[in-house]
Amino acid sequence: MKIKSLKCICKRLFDIVFGLLGILLFLPLFIIIALFIKTESKGDVLFKQARLGKDLEPFFIYKFRSMIEGAEKMEAGIFNEENDSRVTRVGNFLRNTSLDETPQLLNIVKGDMSFVGPRPPVTYELGDLNQLTQEFNDRFRMKPGVTGLAQVNGRNELSWDEKVKYDNRYIELFAKYGILIDIKLLLLTVVKIIKNEGSHEISENVECDRKRIDKG
Repeated sequence: MKIKSLKCICKRLFDIVFGLLGILLFLPLFIIIALFIKTESKGDVLFKQARLGKDLEPFFIYKFRSMIEGAEKMEAGIFNEENDSRVTRVGNFLRNTSLDETPQLLNIVKGDMSFVGPRPPVTYELGDLNQLTQEFNDRFRMKPGVTGLAQVNGRNELSWDEKVKYDNRYIELFAKYGILIDIKLLLLTVVKIIKNEGSHEISENVECDRKRIDKG
């Protein structure tokens, strides 16, 4: 489905204006979070990771570090199941409140991401990119988002196949309603964060995703 350029322009303006406002508003909180992270464990305050963006182009996503240094190369790797021993005490709070995601305001202002869109996977998370189905490829027609339709309908508890269906449905809804659907999803995201729903991955989905990575 073709998306009219005016809708995309409005989306980008929304991202820039509210992205900059968000950075200014959260700046004092960012400093406090950084101090707590540095006090509890060694390592960088920000976690930087290569992800796949629009048209499968890689970029670096920013998060507050919520795990011990080098966690991606240990135990569960990129997966986050409940009671993960790699998550720090500060990190657990950041994840439960989704404050670990707030540095992505920088990605939004830079233009790597949008407030709303399909979540960007780790560059190797989907296995061999040349073997992706058309349905998987279609979800990369838009910039990735901090939140999206999949995030308000299960978040990390969804399998990748389920996420892709929601992602493509979001693109259809955006083509129809534009920034209005983004505002609705942002409000629903706030509700999900307050309820702390879907923040951990389900073991059967993790096993399926591991096989996808191994095949790649």
